[in-house]
Amino acid sequence: MSIVGLTCVLLALVAALLGVMYLLQRRELAAIDHVSQQVQRIAIGGSMNGRVEVANDSHEVSLLATAVNHLLKRVATAGVAEHTTSRLFAELADRIHEAVLVHGDTILHANRQFANLIGVERAQLTGRKLGDMVPPEYAELVNSNIANRLAGEPAAERYEIEMAGLSGDITRLEITSTVIDYEGARALLMTGVEILPTMTVRRLPALMEEPGPGGRGALALDALAEAVLTTDSRGCIDYMNPAAVRLTGMESSQCLGRPLAEVVRLVDEADGRQLRDPLQHALSQASGVPAKALLLPRGGAESAVELSAAPLPGPQAGSVLMLRDVTEQRGIARQISYQATHDALTGLFNRREFERRVVEAIDTARRGEGHHVLCYLDLDRFKAVNDTSGHLAGDSMLRELARLLRESVRDSDVVGRLGGDEFGMLLMGCPLDKARQIADDVCRKVSEYRFVWKDRLFDVGASIGLVEISHESGSVEDMLAAADAACYVAKKEGTGRVAVYSARDEALARHSGEIHWLHRLQSALKENRFHLYHQTIVPTNVDEVAGPRLEVLVRLSDDAGRDVAPAEFMRAAERHKLMRLVDRWVVQTTLTALSRGDIAIQPQQSVSINISAQTLADEQFLEFVVECLDRTGVSPRQLCFEIGEAAVSANMDAARRFIGVLHGIGCEFALDDFGSDVGSFSRLRNLPLDYLKIDGALMRNLAQDSINQAMVTAMIKMARSMKFKVIAEQVEDTQAAEFVRRLGVDYLQGYAISVPRPFPAAA
Repeated sequence: MSIVGLTCVLLALVAALLGVMYLLQRRELAAIDHVSQQVQRIAIGGSMNGRVEVANDSHEVSLLATAVNHLLKRVATAGVAEHTTSRLFAELADRIHEAVLVHGDTILHANRQFANLIGVERAQLTGRKLGDMVPPEYAELVNSNIANRLAGEPAAERYEIEMAGLSGDITRLEITSTVIDYEGARALLMTGVEILPTMTVRRLPALMEEPGPGGRGALALDALAEAVLTTDSRGCIDYMNPAAVRLTGMESSQCLGRPLAEVVRLVDEADGRQLRDPLQHALSQASGVPAKALLLPRGGAESAVELSAAPLPGPQAGSVLMLRDVTEQRGIARQISYQATHDALTGLFNRREFERRVVEAIDTARRGEGHHVLCYLDLDRFKAVNDTSGHLAGDSMLRELARLLRESVRDSDVVGRLGGDEFGMLLMGCPLDKARQIADDVCRKVSEYRFVWKDRLFDVGASIGLVEISHESGSVEDMLAAADAACYVAKKEGTGRVAVYSARDEALARHSGEIHWLHRLQSALKENRFHLYHQTIVPTNVDEVAGPRLEVLVRLSDDAGRDVAPAEFMRAAERHKLMRLVDRWVVQTTLTALSRGDIAIQPQQSVSINISAQTLADEQFLEFVVECLDRTGVSPRQLCFEIGEAAVSANMDAARRFIGVLHGIGCEFALDDFGSDVGSFSRLRNLPLDYLKIDGALMRNLAQDSINQAMVTAMIKMARSMKFKVIAEQVEDTQAAEFVRRLGVDYLQGYAISVPRPFPAAA
């Protein structure tokens, strides 16, 4: 075949192939077009359960049709599930006993129980607001709660409301709400649980006449927990249900035909006056009469009741009375109220309630309705009872003294325990001269009182401060501070004294400054305005590498940032029993600084910390120190506690426990101010002490004062015999320093060595 012929054949084959391809493409496009038309028909209005059919066997078109059919199946299934879920929700809501609502901006769904509660058809609830269906006093609560919950703002998940049905019944519901997604929108699922019986006295007449086999209305009355009595037109009882029999303690046969007043007596629970016959009042008013009363039955025990009375229908039908026994609830409420206002130990008013009574007295005085007197009483020598016989004895004494105080004032007066051994008396409508007589009488009775515990006899005293409450009086805090200031002056004058507050009194004016310090100290503790100083301690032997190297001191900054000397606030801190809090702050801050390396000492050296008498008496302080050591990881050997000789003598048992435990784990102890009471040393020598710190008063002018020289020499010899090392403090000049070196003291401290300086980072 020639080349021309071969070319023609090839061209013919190519033309035939193109023709076949064109025909195949047309067929596939037609199939795709067919699938497209079916999808459009289903989308426009066909059933989602329909299927897309393929007219040819093209693989790609078949894959497309299969994918579309899967999508249609999922859509149809989802629709069925959504419908089924909605139907199941409605069925479940109708089967539970609680009232159920779905509430968006309005009610979207209500179950049968809620509709029955209101007395309407469910269809009539849709589109209404719950806030429009409650009494006016609850409308704002309901509307604001729903709005806030739907907006995602803070709101109560549970609250109580009352619902009024069309029949007039009042139902109290506890409403609980949960935010849900309902039909694609945010809504609240609300459930209501009845917390009070729905039966009211207004429903009783209808219930008594309710028809039914076997007298169902009467059976329902017999089953009620509330006592129900009815009377005829003459006011005589003609029906009592079993609950009424139990409440009155009398059988119905004993009561029928008798007036109510012969069976029970109702008195006002506030003043004990007999109530007017509620049934006669109901007949005259033709409406329900609710009240609270005490029921005094002829044949039973006294009960607290809530009662309602209403007339029965008809001109000669009589009336009905329903009594709900609330004795137990009232008892619980009274017990809770008593515990909230009374001191558990003494039975007197507690500080909170006493201050509330003072506020009321101040208000009446400012209105010109009378003058009153506030008394602040502090016991003297009470601490000795706790220290020698224990807290059980102290508590017993406080109970007896509380009874004595209550018996020493008038019935109209108020007595409270303000804390510890401090008491308050509020003498109502009492002139100042009369109040002074009462206070003197109280002091006399307390001084004559003798407390016997086992084989020991104790006597105590009392100091009392008075302040008059008048139309010019300030706040309750000012009044208590003034009375406390007067009490302080009375105590300084001696046991059994009474002082009257006067702003012109110089001593009280000085103490007013201490009251000011009370607020400053409390603020400083809250705002962390204390900071640490230190003063160096040096050994007289340059080869000594162990022992205390510095004493930690506490300082306070005033509002301007200037340091306040300790003498200016320590006395107030001790007076107002805040030293234990200050000491805790010092211990915790010092240990934290040691753990961080802010206080640089060698491992065998220690830091001295002062402990006050109040802190030593604090039973929890030992555990506090141990906890701080554990938390910071500081070695106990790096702590040396300085305790004053007088503090140890006054708290011997507490000191023995505190020193014994901490010394046993490695802490060191120094007896501070040694020499102020040398006679007490015989009681102290058996304590595990490491150092004696000579009282700084003996260091003054030591080089020229021969008496002080002799005393210091004797103390050093005594310490050597007990194997205690000696620290000389308040060494103010080089002559004194050189002299005590020659006497053989082991350590020196004072301005001759270094002045107190702040830690660069410890505070």
